[in-house]
Amino acid sequence: MCDTHGTPQVRGTMHARFDEIVTPDALAFVAALDGAFAGRRAELLAARRERSKEISAGADLDFLPQTASIRADPSWKVAAPGPGLADRRCELVAPATPKMAVHALNSGAKVWLADLEDATAPSWANIIGGQITLYDAIRGTLSYDSADGTTMTVGEQTPTIVMRPRGWHLCEKHVSIDGRPISASLFDFGIYFFHNAAQLIAGGAGPYFYLPKIESHHEARLWNDVFVLAQQLLGIPQGTIRATVLIETLPAAFEMDEILYELRTHCSGLADGRWDYIFSYVRTFAHRGEEFVLPDRDKITMATPFIQAYDKLIVATCHKRWAHAIGGPAAVNPTRQDEESRHRALAQVRAEKEREAAEGFDGSWVAHPAVVETCLAAYVSVLGNRIDQRSLRMAVDVNAADLVSLGNRQTITLHGVRTNVSVALQYLAAWVDGRGAVAIDNLMEDAATVEISRAQLWQWLFHESQLAEGPRVTRELLERIIDEELTRLTRGLDAAGIARFEAARDVLTYVALSEYLPGFFTNYAYVRYLTDSPLRMTPTSREDLRQSEHVGGPTTNESAA
Repeated sequence: MCDTHGTPQVRGTMHARFDEIVTPDALAFVAALDGAFAGRRAELLAARRERSKEISAGADLDFLPQTASIRADPSWKVAAPGPGLADRRCELVAPATPKMAVHALNSGAKVWLADLEDATAPSWANIIGGQITLYDAIRGTLSYDSADGTTMTVGEQTPTIVMRPRGWHLCEKHVSIDGRPISASLFDFGIYFFHNAAQLIAGGAGPYFYLPKIESHHEARLWNDVFVLAQQLLGIPQGTIRATVLIETLPAAFEMDEILYELRTHCSGLADGRWDYIFSYVRTFAHRGEEFVLPDRDKITMATPFIQAYDKLIVATCHKRWAHAIGGPAAVNPTRQDEESRHRALAQVRAEKEREAAEGFDGSWVAHPAVVETCLAAYVSVLGNRIDQRSLRMAVDVNAADLVSLGNRQTITLHGVRTNVSVALQYLAAWVDGRGAVAIDNLMEDAATVEISRAQLWQWLFHESQLAEGPRVTRELLERIIDEELTRLTRGLDAAGIARFEAARDVLTYVALSEYLPGFFTNYAYVRYLTDSPLRMTPTSREDLRQSEHVGGPTTNESAA
């Protein structure tokens, strides 16, 4: 089971200290994981595509009849919270750069979600740099030099670190096996676990992870099997790992119980990944009828029926299994506003977090250290002295129709189209320059929010949706708005700045105006702009983006349902 397909080859540039992370032993460990699981990963990604085709052809999503006994069985529950993971009332998500890590560790949050996924543009320098930052943070040696010349260090009281690796659909082109890029998920997890698992345990915590973009309980089972083998290979007691699964795809919302069941010996909860969830709704139903077409992005709120149903089901499912239910992100950036606007933004966050706590969530995400205190105060106001409410049982009746219901139709406006174009261009220009979390119009944007913007543009174009102002969405209209926004956004920029926006135009055109809707913008933009120069390519087919799935030999995907 642990035979590798070949010897890993490092194809990325080795910068300062990279040799401390990309070591022969660490690569051998990653290769063992690849040898065991690369084939199953490829099968599951192929299964995703087949399921997507079925839904596009008219198949409806529903709860799985073959796993009804798992949902109905009240006797099973997930593992107890790991050391340091009992209190999750406020979790700060931030990329693993030295500056952001120091601020996160000094923020007063209960958990730092160290993000190598949506808040990180996955260049080789950023990914390995993030691993170095985590290595130092876990050993208490992290610092950074601020702009004023002072050295910022980490205090004594720090949040528990939970690392988010990249999703199953992504590859790491800078490490290959038999000429095939390795899975980004296995690479991120394997490198982090190899270097830090024992150190985290010795420090009174443990190796904890957030799992993104899962679409089925089969994918959760794959992660569980990765955990079992990783612990076995390094002599870590089974059940030490804890994973929180982001429910951020529409198919996964119908398999929450099953996902918890597959990971039950390693699971600590489910989290509301509502931005990716909205994107997944668009992507899942992109080819279906106009009844699935979403309105302007800012009109999709917590009052939208499918979002309400999803939130209720997360809480009910988690608490039935004694798992933590973690609420969605507060995306405001209050430090870039005037004083009146800042207070208004913080009041909005407090109201949102109090609502979440009242609905039964045990904690929530924030995207900026300035919001941590507000989030904690909101949860304390509802929970009092309790650190969670996993014992809370709320009667919830959510059916399949509820999870896809848009309720009353709302309009698409020219302003909404222009906003999606502008936000996407600004974010993508930063992303190709290596920044994955960007403040735009007083909101923290990451890959998930931009995925909503570009997928909506594609869906509106596909259906030639009518705008409130009268015209329909056409390619000519979108190209004109892109040109206008580029002119506005590049005014006064130097040649390098203009080049970044031209790259952003290229990415947006590919992922929003193509004949087919690409699953994620990151696959294309990564190989086109973020890999080291010798590895960059201009994809000419979808297969060009699936090179990491070209795995030889027999594979298995046995069902435990």
